[in-house]
Amino acid sequence: MKQNRRMKRMARGQKKGATAALSLVSLMDVFTILVFFLLVNSSSSDVLEPPKNIKLPDSTVEAKPRETVIVMITPEQILVQGTPVAATEDVINSKASIIVEVKERLLLQKQKVIGISKKVAAEGREVTVLAHRTVPFHLMKKVMASCTSAGYGKISLAVIQKAKDKG
Repeated sequence: MKQNRRMKRMARGQKKGATAALSLVSLMDVFTILVFFLLVNSSSSDVLEPPKNIKLPDSTVEAKPRETVIVMITPEQILVQGTPVAATEDVINSKASIIVEVKERLLLQKQKVIGISKKVAAEGREVTVLAHRTVPFHLMKKVMASCTSAGYGKISLAVIQKAKDKG
């Protein structure tokens, strides 16, 4: 049987193979936009996760937290930027109104600045105190007095944000 022009054209198309071409350009564009979106939004994390051994009090707050020097008060010890400086029990039993170890560590923190965000935190003279809810107030008062004597005038207390009461 003799092949006509149409049959030859159909046979030529079948010889090339039936693979579909996938355009990767538009797929790469979508992933690039997705990566930029995630990078921009991941850097603005406003949630400060407290350590597992600190149970913060609840409060309704409007202001978002800023990046500051962090002083943690656990039932066992006092930490400045994650470094233990004093035992909680020793500070409670002492008669001094200022904790020398905390003051020295905060003064050292002003000098030990690496990076822009750490520089802003140190120059801001601002401290955030994360205290366990069972810590006595006179201990917190000593820590705040130590922060003030080290030159950190703005002191914020970290709390767990709960929903606003509507009423």
